[in-house]
Amino acid sequence: MTEPSTPATGPASVPASVPASGLVGVPKVVAHLTDGEWHRLHPATPLLKGGFALIVVLGYVASNLRERLLGLFLPRFDNGGDPVDYVVRNGIILQVLGVLALLLVVLIGGFFVSWRMHTFRITSEVVEVRSGVLFRTNRKAQLDRIQGINIVRPFIARLFGAAKLEISQAGHDANVQLSYLSSVAADELRREILRRASGTRVTEASTAGQSATGSAAVAQSAVAQSAVDQSAIAQSAIDQPAVAPTGTLLDRRITEFRAPELDPDAAPPESVVKIHLGRLFGSMFLGTGTVIAVLVIIGAAIWISVTGRLFVLVFALPSIIGFGGYYVRRFSKSLRYTIAGTPDGVRIGFGLLSTSNETLPPGRIHSIEVSQSLLWRPAGWWQIRVNRASQTSSRGSANQANTTILPVGNLADVTAVLKLILPEFVGEEASSFIESGMTSGGSDGFTNSPRRAIWLRPLSWRRNGFAIVPGSLLLRKGAIWRRLIIVPQPRLQSVGLHQGPLLRRLRLASIQLHTVHGPITANLGAVDQVAALAFFTEVAEVAVRSGYADTSHRWRSGELSA
Repeated sequence: MTEPSTPATGPASVPASVPASGLVGVPKVVAHLTDGEWHRLHPATPLLKGGFALIVVLGYVASNLRERLLGLFLPRFDNGGDPVDYVVRNGIILQVLGVLALLLVVLIGGFFVSWRMHTFRITSEVVEVRSGVLFRTNRKAQLDRIQGINIVRPFIARLFGAAKLEISQAGHDANVQLSYLSSVAADELRREILRRASGTRVTEASTAGQSATGSAAVAQSAVAQSAVDQSAIAQSAIDQPAVAPTGTLLDRRITEFRAPELDPDAAPPESVVKIHLGRLFGSMFLGTGTVIAVLVIIGAAIWISVTGRLFVLVFALPSIIGFGGYYVRRFSKSLRYTIAGTPDGVRIGFGLLSTSNETLPPGRIHSIEVSQSLLWRPAGWWQIRVNRASQTSSRGSANQANTTILPVGNLADVTAVLKLILPEFVGEEASSFIESGMTSGGSDGFTNSPRRAIWLRPLSWRRNGFAIVPGSLLLRKGAIWRRLIIVPQPRLQSVGLHQGPLLRRLRLASIQLHTVHGPITANLGAVDQVAALAFFTEVAEVAVRSGYADTSHRWRSGELSA
């Protein structure tokens, strides 16, 4: 998505002319980066975005083709000799060093120009990025369309104290990346962007559009209000920005490597779910990938024993190596998996060497699926996936897509995560619906399929059902692979009924709840046609009411933040 560059305009609530010091309670580095002016990225960005890879590639090519390359420029060069000996013997050391220096200067100059031309600005309405040397691009992220903010810290970038901030917004290929920023600045900047997107008002020390009459009195009042706000901010631990680590450069890097992926001051420890090593290993080796790997190994062994030919290993070994790499990535990325609630939504962190943590603001999850495979049932493990209006470029925990919120967890973990995602799921009644939707069947609050649906759902007709609870719609299905699908009522786009010839003959119908595209399809088949029609009518009414009452897109609009 490219757009032509537009003239700089000031923020709606904080004019661009307001100096950095005019934003009360905001750290200086964040106030500087969010003043509506254009800024540049971390100085190490050129190296982190391809400089190291280019150096490695050039070194590999030069080491393997050095004789051929020198032969192109020095026809008298003997291909059988050593290039260094040839340079020394012919006294052209200075010329060769000059060429190498010129090549290095050209490369550094190219990276420097690219870095200089890559700028960004943040206002109270948009995050805008301009980049490109020959071909210019301009990308914007509207704050009211933000679906999440992800901070990725690759291993090499962590050595430089840098991080990549990716702003996810609705639409295909609509995300905006700031690669790279200072690691501390990235965390603070995320808080400020989410605060602006939440609707929290900003206290200004000065206003560009003030009239001349009474301007001194207004300024005095603003300064007095700033002092009060600063005092209030100091007493708020959860909104207080983290203090940048001090000490030597080595001490700061070690502190960043050892720091938890979730800030304990911003995420209550009792709401964090962690994956234990035993559960992690068990979920890895009881997964679908392991079953496929075992079948491949068994098939290869049978073929070799019957035919005596080993050429089948040419096809089997790459698959086995691929599965091994998958397990290594899954293990390393799930070791520090954490999920917790913050004032600005659910924050998910993972990773050991390369880390990532993303904040999902309220109202950005359109449907949730809690699933359990047959192999996980004895251990009582479950997985949670979601549909979102956007996708980040980074992979999630266990190398899965970022739609996987909980890779593996027990019933208590699932309940805790659902309460974070859906705050209305509180109390014994909601917990009862969650447990019933996950594990049981029959008359337990769900409207289930009639007995005649056994012709279409011979194993799962007792579990196949729906329920309407405050704030959400529940669909329960599956006997071998259990699934509970939850659709928040304000996120519902439409509801549909379908009845083909076979369903019509059995007086059944299928239901589908339409949300954004994703891995979850919220449909339910083989439902009694009378119950399906009643569900259709009631859902249409509750969806309209909840849509009018929903304020999650401006989740902190009633607060006054400095």
